[in-house]
Amino acid sequence: MSTALNPLDGAGVRRGAGLPKWSLWAVAAGSIALAVGIGLVAGLHSHVQWGLIAALLYVLGTYLVAARAEGRRQAKDRVATALVWVAFLLAVVPLVSLVWTTVSRGVKVLDGYFLSHSMGLVADSEPGGGIYHAILGSLEQVGLATAIGAPIGVLTAIYLVEYGRGRLALAVTFFVDVMTGIPSIVAGLFILSLMLILDLQPFGFAGSLALAILMMPVVVRSTEEMLKLVPNELREASLALGIPKWRTILKVVLPTSLGGITTGVMLAVARIAGETAPVLLLVFGNPFINANPFEGAQASLPLYIYQQYAQSAGSGAAYDRAWAASLTLIAFVMILNLAARGIARWKAPKTGR
Repeated sequence: MSTALNPLDGAGVRRGAGLPKWSLWAVAAGSIALAVGIGLVAGLHSHVQWGLIAALLYVLGTYLVAARAEGRRQAKDRVATALVWVAFLLAVVPLVSLVWTTVSRGVKVLDGYFLSHSMGLVADSEPGGGIYHAILGSLEQVGLATAIGAPIGVLTAIYLVEYGRGRLALAVTFFVDVMTGIPSIVAGLFILSLMLILDLQPFGFAGSLALAILMMPVVVRSTEEMLKLVPNELREASLALGIPKWRTILKVVLPTSLGGITTGVMLAVARIAGETAPVLLLVFGNPFINANPFEGAQASLPLYIYQQYAQSAGSGAAYDRAWAASLTLIAFVMILNLAARGIARWKAPKTGR
């Protein structure tokens, strides 16, 4: 004797029913159209408000359509997916807007002349000039800060993961956590107090020291997490062969986590590359080219952007130079990240099939 199948399971979910692939796109299009209509009727002039209304309508519409066609259980899953997409768009839209604004405004004066000349005798209110002196200063200051902060941060992380025990490790971890939240101006004031004690004038290396202080906790935390991801079986296999621990760390642990460590260092470099407050206090800025970071005031890209924007109220040329320098700084950080990823992939241990 045959029995008819119940189209609904115990949870009230319809079996065999499913939404076509185009249905969610239709819900999204309808949500956008309805949000635009609500915005026009309500007199909302901000497109951000229209977008938020469309996002809420999309989540609500997804639930209603999915609940009717697939049941409540599948509708909840659809809503969770919709919320993920909405969160993704909320994160991507400001980023795309920032990049588009910077590119569209920065390309006005960004050319070979702008990249190869300094401000020199050009006043901030006059057209012309360039950022060569600022690029040189940023490369030297960030490079010196990386040369100081990255090795110290990596070695500290190795100590905490591989050797750290007892009160000393707890104290180091505590101070790393505290340093992670230190404002950049505090690091600048610390180095400035030492300069005042030693009666030193502003110079580029002083800014590098402050940037290294900001860089070290980021490197420590990222490297520590990457080292913890290395399987203990690799360490135990190396030690079982009679290889000393320091050599195991050097030849097994570090190469295995090199990609993550490099990414963490680049994140730290990206953070310090845009710092303005320590540079303003310690380096002081210089419209002329100074290739010696150990003597005399020096320029940098973040400080150049700040100074040009401060003069932009009375000069459109300064405003254009500020946006062009911002675009150069973004490109500088992007190139560093791409180079780091290439080096990490090149140096990563080869895996067999």
